[in-house]
Amino acid sequence: MTQAEQARHRADATASAWHALDPDAVAATLSTSLVDGLDLSEAVRRLGEHGPNELETIGGVSPWRLLLEQLRNVLVLILLAAVVLSAALGHATEAIVVTVIVLFAVVLGFVQEYRAERALEALRELAAPYATVVRSGDLVDVEARELVPGDLVVLDAGDRVPADGRVVESINLQVEEAALTGESAPVAKQTDPLEPDAAVADRDNSVFAGTAVTYGRGRALVVATGMATEFGRIAHLLQTIETAKTPLQRNLDRVGAVLARVGLVVVVVVVGVGLIRGESFVDMLLFGTALAVAVVPEALPAVVTISLTLAAQRMARRNALIRRLPATETLGSVSVIGSDKTGTLTKDEMTARKVVVAGEVYDVTGAGYEPEGELTRDGAPVDPPAEVVEALRASVLASDARLDRGDPTERALVVAGAKFGLDKAQLDAELPRVGEIPFTAETKRMTTLHETGDGIVAYTKGAPEIVLASCVRRLTVNGDEELDDATQTEILASAEGLARDALRVLAVARRDNAEVENAEEGLTFLGLIGLIDPPRPEAANAIETCSRAGIAAVMITGDHPATAEAIGRELGLLRDGRVVTGAELEAMSDAELARDIDGIEVYARVSPIHKLRVVTAFQQEGHSVAMTGDGINDAPALKKADIGIAMGITGTDVTKEAAAMTLTDDNFASIVSAVEEGRRVFANIKKYLMYLLSANLGEIGLLLAASLAGYPLPLTAVLILYVNLATDGLPALALSVDPPEEDLMERRPRDRAAGIFTPPVIALILLGGAWSAAVNTTLFGWALSTERTVEEAITLVFVSLALIEFFKAYSYRSERRSILRSPFANRWLNLAILWEIALLVLVVELPILQRAFGTTGLGPAEWALAAACAATIVPVLELGKWLVRRGVLDRPPRSASTQSIG
Repeated sequence: MTQAEQARHRADATASAWHALDPDAVAATLSTSLVDGLDLSEAVRRLGEHGPNELETIGGVSPWRLLLEQLRNVLVLILLAAVVLSAALGHATEAIVVTVIVLFAVVLGFVQEYRAERALEALRELAAPYATVVRSGDLVDVEARELVPGDLVVLDAGDRVPADGRVVESINLQVEEAALTGESAPVAKQTDPLEPDAAVADRDNSVFAGTAVTYGRGRALVVATGMATEFGRIAHLLQTIETAKTPLQRNLDRVGAVLARVGLVVVVVVVGVGLIRGESFVDMLLFGTALAVAVVPEALPAVVTISLTLAAQRMARRNALIRRLPATETLGSVSVIGSDKTGTLTKDEMTARKVVVAGEVYDVTGAGYEPEGELTRDGAPVDPPAEVVEALRASVLASDARLDRGDPTERALVVAGAKFGLDKAQLDAELPRVGEIPFTAETKRMTTLHETGDGIVAYTKGAPEIVLASCVRRLTVNGDEELDDATQTEILASAEGLARDALRVLAVARRDNAEVENAEEGLTFLGLIGLIDPPRPEAANAIETCSRAGIAAVMITGDHPATAEAIGRELGLLRDGRVVTGAELEAMSDAELARDIDGIEVYARVSPIHKLRVVTAFQQEGHSVAMTGDGINDAPALKKADIGIAMGITGTDVTKEAAAMTLTDDNFASIVSAVEEGRRVFANIKKYLMYLLSANLGEIGLLLAASLAGYPLPLTAVLILYVNLATDGLPALALSVDPPEEDLMERRPRDRAAGIFTPPVIALILLGGAWSAAVNTTLFGWALSTERTVEEAITLVFVSLALIEFFKAYSYRSERRSILRSPFANRWLNLAILWEIALLVLVVELPILQRAFGTTGLGPAEWALAAACAATIVPVLELGKWLVRRGVLDRPPRSASTQSIG
């Protein structure tokens, strides 16, 4: 067992207990002192036992192994064989082109895989380099990697927490834990024991490695280091999750395997028939080699790569950066988006939403830290009454933040005041602060004293039940009135109502003629202020668009269930489904989760392992899952998901390295744009695969039919290579940038198990290939039966074959829609076909090229005949599409499990 495994084993045995013990019990369990810490010799001994406080690499993959993995792709191996065969035939240009394609694909795949391995390195960079500890009673600075369980760590504002610890002293200590837990606000730390089953996000008596101290100071006993920390657990998950191949990669692997088998059979049959008929062994070997090259669409890897690259560029212009090209088309199959809340569906900016004064409830419009908004009551704008202004003045003066910086909650209060003319700097100048009683986790309130012309006034803000207990009066429209028990109960009920709406509720109060000694006694209650991290305004529209596209949006967050539920309902994400907490998820078996997963729309207070389990459960039910997130706690789930989506602004480097895509604007709506591009690129890949494979099938069918009919070979090796590399290449590239069909985002997600080759696609490929083979075989037989030479018959069939593929390019722009609907909408395809027709004319009519390709000139009648034969493919494919539209050639409907969600 490695040190990392030993550390995790020890941590698993005790991790659930540290927060449930009081500080003395923790110190006794760890054999350390709350005053003097460990002595130096014991620290050295424990370092040898537990190992350094750093993240370890488990089974890392070497760069050489990653490079060799790229060469195991079936299509790459076939193309390498094609390079050898082309070179043997003397076609140096084709060999060079295919080699460049292979090298590009291999290098691209290597770079993407290598960057994926960087996720752990990014996690390591979050570790604190140094720590201040108490050893043998003295304060000493040590390298953070030398910390051991039992060390007494000193924490101050601005420090990064160096290891997981149990807080034993807190003086206004607040820690920013959003990257780990998803909490949007800093967590105030205290020292009292908690319930044993408290979730990580609820352990306000613990600190965690990699988080940041934002306020106050304190001390903590180290309880876990290295791989035993919460970050260590995430690192272990990242290293043990295998990245699955995308649907496109799996499809292309299958295509390569099928083509290899088909190619071998065709070559054996054609060469065998030729030898039986007395053809030269050398000639048949060369022809068989050319035929083998023709079976593999050499343009396919280039077209796939170029198509994905162009799609990635389009997505970048729409604020979505693709880090791994195959993930582009994966978006097209996404049926579930598991989204984090903070910073993804919300703005990650606290905002004052409601003010309750004198029994009236007012709404404050605007969101975030821009001081723009108005006051409304019952939906109608109103001028701020004096009671509201006084409540807001109290909240601004009793805050240390500014408009552009400070604690998020206090900053929201300052912004709310600024919306109604209460400038923080001006108020501080008019009512200078002359004293204060700071906020503590025990008192749960903050009071500031200010000098006025009528004496000292104290303003208090804090937890409603705490502030209200110190009040004897309340402010009303008629001035101050006595605060009786009934009114107090009414105010507490209002506070509870705001809390149920996921608002963080603060109470504000005032005392005139105050001194520090009595500043928090005999107060006048001013009002309640409800704050929230508001939803992004565009997120609701994005969720609705996803719903129309058959994609279910599911919130998976570490935040409080009430907050998650309120945000979910406001966005329209939570409709008829359930809210499930991490504790409830923990109690569910895999079978129960699989049974209920389609009915759960919000997961709250979840840990990294819970997120991973949810993603896995969706995948096992047949869904293609996208997971969004910005925190370190999201990284394992992002890596496991079919496509991980990181936030570019608020996202950590760990998350970005684990993800396949990054949103540069942190906007959930950008995911919808990315999904549209993903669907478009998959549709286009399907179009040019239909085109390329149908073209190759037509060539193979022609050669087989001619051989079996006893005809001479209808195409020479050079003409086969020309058709395969030149004639097919540009139209296929043009299809890769085909405009999207109008109803693209109204369709349900495709079944990821179905892949590219659905029954309609297979039917249209076979129909186009078979008709091409039949028409050209018939034309070749007819040409031979006339007075034409074999060379003239070959040229006629060559022209007909090329033209029929041009018609196919237009027909395959859709597997359902008629060619008559906007046939020339793809201008790149129009240009490609015009270029290819010009080249075809030159190859047939130009003497120098006639000698190189073995063609002869054709008269106008023969050109017209070839074009007429080629045009017959259009009504045949139109008939096929008509049958597809009527469901005759279509696949069965998606399974119930994939239909029931969204």
